[in-house]
Amino acid sequence: MTDAPTVPTPAINHGQRWLAVVASLIVGLAFFGLWFWLLPRWLGFTVEMAGAAHWRWLAAIPSVLGFAVALRCVWDFGWTGRGTPAPVAPPQRLVVVGFYRYVRNPMYLGFAAGWIGLWVIFGHPNPRLIAAVAAVAVAVYLFVVFYEEPTLRGKFGAEYELYLRNVRRWWPRLRGWDQPR
Repeated sequence: MTDAPTVPTPAINHGQRWLAVVASLIVGLAFFGLWFWLLPRWLGFTVEMAGAAHWRWLAAIPSVLGFAVALRCVWDFGWTGRGTPAPVAPPQRLVVVGFYRYVRNPMYLGFAAGWIGLWVIFGHPNPRLIAAVAAVAVAVYLFVVFYEEPTLRGKFGAEYELYLRNVRRWWPRLRGWDQPR
């Protein structure tokens, strides 16, 4: 019996990895700045809670957890993927670690949970705003289906196809998927 030849793995350049992490975090912070600074003002969220039900503050839990998931995904894009969440500087490796083992789009789901929590806390039943949020949700879905997935399919080929067959787009698995080596 002979041993199969081993393929040498390329040396990990920690300087490049950290540079990718820093770039990813900068892009992530820009997204968070957009989400926390510009959008709340545009949506008319205010911190004045006079007369608001105190139970609303319970929504801070899913909100904080959702934004924490999104931040962890930004880290994974830099550390594992060696890229950023921005399409202009995408990951160079398929990211199938952390929350990506459970669901293919945890960053979007994290942001959604975060924003739904903020919406409950600050309350904003404006029907036009609800329609705008629904339009954004449809736009994100279409972006994922018609841009992200074909781009990843073209870039990562069979590795991504295997991932598609094992991890759902929006509904998380109960146990994380372990990519075969």
